[in-house]
Amino acid sequence: MKKNVGNTDRTIRLILAAAVFPMLFILNGPVRFLGLAFLPLMGTALTRRCGAYALIGTSTCEREE
Repeated sequence: MKKNVGNTDRTIRLILAAAVFPMLFILNGPVRFLGLAFLPLMGTALTRRCGAYALIGTSTCEREE
């Protein structure tokens, strides 16, 4: 699969992952597991590949000419 996550998109995903991860430790009860939402955000940011983007045929990568 080709890279389809650009630099700006990648930075936003990393910031959101860093903001969501602490929920695992701060919140109580089952709602704290929303903090696990950092996993797909972090994974797509690090690999620069997003399955949802591939399904809809979009990309936020800069064009290479």
